[in-house]
Amino acid sequence: MACVFYLILRALDTVEDDTSIATDIKLPILRAFHQHIYEYDRQWHFSCGTGDCKVLMDEFHHVSTAFLELDRGCQVVIEDMIKRTGEAMAQFIGKEVVTVNDYDAYCQYVVGPIGLGMSKLFHNPGMEDLAPEDLSNSVALLLQKTNIIHDYLEDINEIPEARKFWPREIWCKYVNQLEDLKCDENSEKAVECLNEMVTNSLSHVEDCLTYLSALRDHAIFRASAIPLIMSIGTLALCYNNKQFFRGPVKMRRGLAAVVFDQTNTMPDVYGAFYDFASMMKSNVDKKDPNAMKTLRKIEAIQSICRDSGTLNKRKLHIVRIKSVYSSIMIMVLFIVLAVIFARLYANLNDN
Repeated sequence: MACVFYLILRALDTVEDDTSIATDIKLPILRAFHQHIYEYDRQWHFSCGTGDCKVLMDEFHHVSTAFLELDRGCQVVIEDMIKRTGEAMAQFIGKEVVTVNDYDAYCQYVVGPIGLGMSKLFHNPGMEDLAPEDLSNSVALLLQKTNIIHDYLEDINEIPEARKFWPREIWCKYVNQLEDLKCDENSEKAVECLNEMVTNSLSHVEDCLTYLSALRDHAIFRASAIPLIMSIGTLALCYNNKQFFRGPVKMRRGLAAVVFDQTNTMPDVYGAFYDFASMMKSNVDKKDPNAMKTLRKIEAIQSICRDSGTLNKRKLHIVRIKSVYSSIMIMVLFIVLAVIFARLYANLNDN
């Protein structure tokens, strides 16, 4: 169910992302995509995108076949969410994201239905209570904003036309054009702009933790928690990172594997969010124009995680701090070895 929903969204997003498609062709496809998912016999076909996304579009009839095997209740939810998302994407094609309100509106209109759709899909078979819409929106917004931040270089270097989602209201404080952020001469201002974008995204974290804490089904919990942990981890890696504008910033595969393997309970989530928030906090430059605002948001996240009273119950550790006991034992070991070598050296001299 969730996999089918994701693949349909991935296909819809592929159409939106492909800047080689003329607007007059793209808009009708986005607006009618919720109808195409019912066409399983290759009546509808539209090849676009690259790599795996092109394969998805070329073989989309398989997704439609899987969709038609779902129960009618799930089909109705997915169709409605795809219709809303496609319409929202169509509205923002060719429209500049000027203000922070525009930025929030784009993210909410495009991915808000996805968060709401997932909540309805989880609720439909009675596995979960229906989450409040504002919490579902916050989950979708954090995921989308993280992607928009992380994909800056990929979007700005898109051929034949750059894709611009960072709001002018933020980047105009630092550079004259959004693409100027990648220029070496603007590196200091670019990082300050990046930090403000990350700080803006942190506004949704508290709602996300509330959303996750209400989930009961283990599979649904993991499917929701892991992407959110990866998001806060990505934001922590991007924050105040001068390398961000020189190449993609990615979480180490080993760390990602730990997140996938060990995210099983809410204490694991609190622990991961606390650790990544601590990582971000250690990188805050007091000279950054948004430093105080960033610290307030980080400390609010840390406070929620501490107040849960579960940090000592988690199995997922992003940052392991060496204990004082271990340090003392290492010191004692070196002293003992030093004494032994000193005596051996003295005995050799006596002989």
